[in-house]
Amino acid sequence: MTELTMGKALNAAMRRAMTDDDRVLVMGEDIGRLGGVFRITDGLQSEFGPRRVVDTPLAESGIVGTAVGLAFRGFRPIVEIQFDGFVYPAFDQIVSQVAKLHYRTQGRVKMPLTIRIPWAGGVGAAEHHSESPEAYFVHTAGLRVVAVSNPQDAYTMLRQAIASDDPVVFFEPKRLYHTKGEVDLDGDIADAPPLGLARVVREGSDVTVVTYGAQVMTAMDAALAAEDEGVSLEVIDLRSLSPVDYGTVAASVRRTGRVVVTHEASREAGVAAEVIASITEKCFHYLEAPPLRVTGHDVPYPPAKLEQHHLPDLDRLLDAVDRVMGRAGMPEVTA
Repeated sequence: MTELTMGKALNAAMRRAMTDDDRVLVMGEDIGRLGGVFRITDGLQSEFGPRRVVDTPLAESGIVGTAVGLAFRGFRPIVEIQFDGFVYPAFDQIVSQVAKLHYRTQGRVKMPLTIRIPWAGGVGAAEHHSESPEAYFVHTAGLRVVAVSNPQDAYTMLRQAIASDDPVVFFEPKRLYHTKGEVDLDGDIADAPPLGLARVVREGSDVTVVTYGAQVMTAMDAALAAEDEGVSLEVIDLRSLSPVDYGTVAASVRRTGRVVVTHEASREAGVAAEVIASITEKCFHYLEAPPLRVTGHDVPYPPAKLEQHHLPDLDRLLDAVDRVMGRAGMPEVTA
């Protein structure tokens, strides 16, 4: 085991994939000589050369379109979108081509394309640099959508995404790039939990808290705070947003009878809405209280000085826990 930051774990995953398979290449804005704005691809161009670590023009649609052609020809491209809010110019390529080629060719054309997106807020940046667009891609059939929350998952799941014949939209919470954790660099990805499997981060008996990305940390803080008041929270990291591992989620909700779903993205038609709808369908007779959402607000991402009021924090999450527990005097706080 080696202690690495999440950023270094992602770098190590790409290096291992490129070493093992010369069809793997990386492309994006400033990823080569600079090593990316977050330095996630640092050193890869000097090791593998500019034909496999490609500095592209500032044209996301062109980057993804080129990657589609490469995947069509048998390569396994990794695309870096420089910031979450920059993915929109590539939206047409992703939903019209990437997501559909395998289906419309009846399986004859595979699309082994990984689209890495530094994602979400908490770093003092403004709109286009702190957004959470995951629901758009979850709604698009034909895409795998994953979000990592720790260095080990970042390393293992990125290697799994690169090895997958399905296109994967890979969300990396940028405020966790410098968090450290133990990473097994020698493990076989075939022995790791599957890419679509959720993880019970903390076992509990009173309320199930479902989340992903950087909000896993907030949920764990809430679990510790609630424990002081005699409330036991079970925290589930979805890891995969499409498909969702409803087996793990439903098993937890049937034990606890209560559920709170939290994410940074806006409330309206977000991932939490779909998760809660599915939980209600699967677990209705087990629920002791209506499921609740704790999310970002339905506004464009605010200026840096206001983002602390936008991101779901410990107090908002604990308020939701109190309400699903039926504690008196706890008015509903709308997102």
